[in-house]
Amino acid sequence: MLDLQEMRTEYIQATLDESTVPEDPFILFETWFAQAVETEVKDPNSMILATSSKENIPNIRTVLLKIFDEKGFVFFTNYNSVKAKEIEENPHVALEFLWLDLERQVRVIGTCEKISTSESMSYFMKRSRGSQIGAWVSKQSSVISSRKMLQMQIEKMKQKFANGSIPLPDFWGGYRVIPSQIEFWQGRANRLHDRILYKRENGGWKIERLAP
Repeated sequence: MLDLQEMRTEYIQATLDESTVPEDPFILFETWFAQAVETEVKDPNSMILATSSKENIPNIRTVLLKIFDEKGFVFFTNYNSVKAKEIEENPHVALEFLWLDLERQVRVIGTCEKISTSESMSYFMKRSRGSQIGAWVSKQSSVISSRKMLQMQIEKMKQKFANGSIPLPDFWGGYRVIPSQIEFWQGRANRLHDRILYKRENGGWKIERLAP
């Protein structure tokens, strides 16, 4: 049996100092994200999304970040999915980006809301035709009898939309996570990690260092 207690990695690549970080956390996020892309981290835009039902039952899954700006972080999904129903019941969510190759994490706490139909349409039209059809076919999170049945539905949709563009489903679109807190975590030796927290306060951001 593996001895997990002996599994250790020392983090020594970089440091993070509250005296030198930008006042705007999105500037630091953009810098870190660009470095993750340049380093060829696999799927650097993957992020863990944590939601909770009205009964306070937590749930997590990995989604893909598709837009980020000073307003927040945007992902897309089926509006009838489990995550969408949980967001409707409780809009408070959390995100985590994990870039282990850079010994970094970014944690986000905030609220989630739907983006406009025009924003969803703009992104939908950039998706591949196969992904557009997939959005129409998948009743996300529902029980299906087999993969074969799913494939049959795909073929039906291909025939339905054989001539012309594929419209945006009214049950599919984006959500924006509007952050109230963003924490940047840089691994350091001996588990004495650098943790810099941005907290939204009085229309701006308060910067604090957290103990590792």
